[in-house]
Amino acid sequence: MSSISRRHLMTATAGLTASVAAPRIVFAQAAPAPAAPAAAPATGPFTLSALTYPTNALEPHIDAKTMEIHHDRHHAAYVANMNTAAKTNPQLGAVPIENILGNINALDDSIKFTVRNNLGGHANHTMFWSIMGPNGGKPEGEVLAAIDKDLGGMEKFQTDFNAAGGRQFGSGWVFVTVAKDGKLAIETRPNQDSPIMDGKRVLMGNDVWEHAYYLNYQNRRPDYLKAWWNTVNWAKIAERYAAAKAGTLGV
Repeated sequence: MSSISRRHLMTATAGLTASVAAPRIVFAQAAPAPAAPAAAPATGPFTLSALTYPTNALEPHIDAKTMEIHHDRHHAAYVANMNTAAKTNPQLGAVPIENILGNINALDDSIKFTVRNNLGGHANHTMFWSIMGPNGGKPEGEVLAAIDKDLGGMEKFQTDFNAAGGRQFGSGWVFVTVAKDGKLAIETRPNQDSPIMDGKRVLMGNDVWEHAYYLNYQNRRPDYLKAWWNTVNWAKIAERYAAAKAGTLGV
């Protein structure tokens, strides 16, 4: 993983003064209604990767409409906002995402809010889509050994992870962070904050913003948290675990 010094980042981001409105959260109506067209893809250094599975692949745990709105509109809005900022501040696209977020406090105050919300959201969601998929299997090997050692085994891990996600007030995320020595920990963050902003790396995480579950679960976040485990792709998490131990894990 490439690195950047605080001095380099401050130089690269000097003069960043653009500000971009945070994405507006929009929920679909309960009654069936035609979906609004997705925003046109923005051009710039930040890209919204296509899902590697159909939007209905995670049903009944996460419905296709939620996946479409969440990926094609919410995540797309974060990407579009960053590309708008990069039009007048090209330095934003010249530095690896994890390095910008890892040095968030080196940014000028005029751009920090935009980057924190939108680049944080982009990083969190990029991770989120990648660690889900149909027929995700079960943890095994080094990941399972780490869960047993650091988190008390799968049953306790899932119980504690769900409880942490349920306690997160308002919008936010529940994560599993991984240290270079492979040690795991459960952590939460508000809004689109990421453990990367604290110099940590994310093994996996679940989005507890209401837009991630409200169409199917309404106010029943605990039901969503429980069902979400059926969507976890453990092979992908094993890849991220190996990358974290090798020091190459990005977002």
